[in-house]
Amino acid sequence: MKKDGAMKILNVKTAKKNIRAVKVGKDVKIFDFVNLYECSIGDRTQIGAFVEIQKGAKIGKRCRIQSHTFICEGVTIEDEVFIGHGVIFINDKKPSVKKTLAKTWTLESILVKNGSTIGSGAVIMAGITVGRGAFVGAGAVVTKDVADRGTVVGVPARPHRG
Repeated sequence: MKKDGAMKILNVKTAKKNIRAVKVGKDVKIFDFVNLYECSIGDRTQIGAFVEIQKGAKIGKRCRIQSHTFICEGVTIEDEVFIGHGVIFINDKKPSVKKTLAKTWTLESILVKNGSTIGSGAVIMAGITVGRGAFVGAGAVVTKDVADRGTVVGVPARPHRG
């Protein structure tokens, strides 16, 4: 491991972990069967089994990323965020094999602000901001921004007042 300021650069290639050029803070816990590359993970964050985090993704401090979650390029998760099992982030509004082959797709950023919770099985579409302290219900498909301290549920996700 090489140090990069307060973070270390982690490279691990085993049958259970594929970690390449990942910046990690102190006391980060990474379970087996992960694919992490060219991303950053803040202090005291936990990364569950069967998680993929792609290049350029940023995970804050004291986060918990549960198993089977996919965090693609362009995603920023701030501090103290809980991401449930099997959450999917999507960074392209109009996916197409033609655009992939021609490398003409447009990366759309996603921001999950401090203290938010995203329930298991949720899908967060491209270009979305999940507000500070917001709650996304399990299985929700988030197609519009979520307000600070807002709660959304359903397909498509809609505000829940309960």
